[in-house]
Amino acid sequence: MTHTDRIGGDDARPHARPSDGGPSPLPEIHEVPTTAIAEVLRAGWRDFLRAPAFGLFFSAVYVAGGIVLYLVFAANGKEWWLMPFILGFPLLAPFAAIGLYEVSRRIEAGEPLLWPEVLGVVFAQKDRQLPSMAMVILLMFMFWVFVAHTTFAMFMGMSALTNVTSDPFGVVFSGNGPMMLLVGGTIGAIFALVLFSFTVVGLPLLMEREVDFITAIITSVRAVTGNPVAMLSWGAVIAGCLFVGMLPVFLGLFIALPVLGHASWHMYRRITG
Repeated sequence: MTHTDRIGGDDARPHARPSDGGPSPLPEIHEVPTTAIAEVLRAGWRDFLRAPAFGLFFSAVYVAGGIVLYLVFAANGKEWWLMPFILGFPLLAPFAAIGLYEVSRRIEAGEPLLWPEVLGVVFAQKDRQLPSMAMVILLMFMFWVFVAHTTFAMFMGMSALTNVTSDPFGVVFSGNGPMMLLVGGTIGAIFALVLFSFTVVGLPLLMEREVDFITAIITSVRAVTGNPVAMLSWGAVIAGCLFVGMLPVFLGLFIALPVLGHASWHMYRRITG
């Protein structure tokens, strides 16, 4: 059986949760080639077309949140404050994938796509290890926002905070602006890489199996370090697609988020299958 066959659904298997409530066995980590990226994206697109209502529903939360943030900042004349949130958006995007993981799992297992059951799996995560992982993600996101503002102030000075609203491009592309963008971008990339390493396998593993979030993080990091080229390329594809999806007033996320969420489940299967 080829890798493509497994992505198409022949690798279906139930949740690996022990009936006695004990910890689940950890999956083996396999090597994946960079060609797997195109394969999982195609699989993600197929899943989205198979169940578009679920993808649109889960992505709507993020689209609405982005629009509300923009309106709040615009009303106060501080649209530039939205920039750290936009750049940090990939840190929060994994949350949208939980429901999409379950949809893809049901498609590959041949199980019915029923709203009560899919949402039931999502809400059931509150009693498992996902809230602990959520705290890690949120803390890193908030710390990133703080670091982004601090970096801006260090390079640009406090006076730039008043000028950036009226002439944002003139401020960030003059004087110390390019260096600020370089340093801030490097720091942001490090944040994104660390959190990507924590969640790319960690989140679907927490949903599928009974493991603690520390074990999930360690397993996820092992998967990334064991497949550095493929995983770094996959992370770059995710970040690029999310950034492009946010450009047309966040509306592109209606497509980018569900396709990437479904594709992430298939990448998880490739790594652990």
